[in-house]
Amino acid sequence: MRIVFMGTPDFAVPALVALVEAGHEVVAAYSQPPRPGGRRGKELTPSPVHKEAEARGIEVRHPVSLKSAEEQAKFAALEADIAVVAAYGLLLPQAVLDAPRLGCLNIHASILPRWRGAAPIQRAILAGDPTTGVTIMQMEAGLDTGPMLATLRTTIERKTAGELTAELAERGAQLMVGTLRDLAVHRAVTQPEDGVTYAKKIDKAEARLDFTLPAEQVERQVRAFMPAPGAFFELDDERYKVLAADVVEGTGEPRVTLDDSLTVACGEGALRVTRIQRAGKPAMDTADLLRGRAVPAGTRLA
Repeated sequence: MRIVFMGTPDFAVPALVALVEAGHEVVAAYSQPPRPGGRRGKELTPSPVHKEAEARGIEVRHPVSLKSAEEQAKFAALEADIAVVAAYGLLLPQAVLDAPRLGCLNIHASILPRWRGAAPIQRAILAGDPTTGVTIMQMEAGLDTGPMLATLRTTIERKTAGELTAELAERGAQLMVGTLRDLAVHRAVTQPEDGVTYAKKIDKAEARLDFTLPAEQVERQVRAFMPAPGAFFELDDERYKVLAADVVEGTGEPRVTLDDSLTVACGEGALRVTRIQRAGKPAMDTADLLRGRAVPAGTRLA
């Protein structure tokens, strides 16, 4: 097929690669514009999709919006059979949705209609969902409301958002390739009205660990915000990112450490921090941190 690919972060890269390797003609890749980054935070850095497409000789386009008639005309001029979208980051106007002969298909990282929206993986972990997955969806004007062509499920277990994102990216890529291969036999199914939830964008303020919650929920915060933005607490006005933790038995005043091993009392139970990162320092096992920076029992975290 003649395909326009639209995606931005690492999650979208496996789909782009899979489409090319399956023999499709990717005539252009749309991605978010380069953002300031680099070591000094000032150099314009292309997105992961931009880099991958450029390396494969695919034309890259990064308009700041698709609302103008000019951009819509440029898109339509590609004469694509279909557009494949994965975490692109821009709303597609109706003129763009209608331009490809077979419309636009989206790889969404949840089993719709649960967790429509920007952060389905993190919200699924935070909610304690036992399973999640990917959905191939025919796009329409609403937010992730279009009919579904295919789904695939996986267990969440104790996976971090980073691990789950990588897994769903690969599975979603293969599911999309399979869907396109047998597109004629895939029947679009309207999403059920029951079970709709919305995965709002993650606010960095949410990453502060709330030790007044049960330990199981605090541990889910750690996994949901790993690797970004990173769950954290503060001690002596210094921020510490918690990269891994275990739920353990223990009772005490929430936010107060119960021993010298950074076991913290929660609203119910306790959380033992096992891997940590001090501001401006490399990640390390908590035991290594505590050899140089003691946190005795009875310490209150913020």
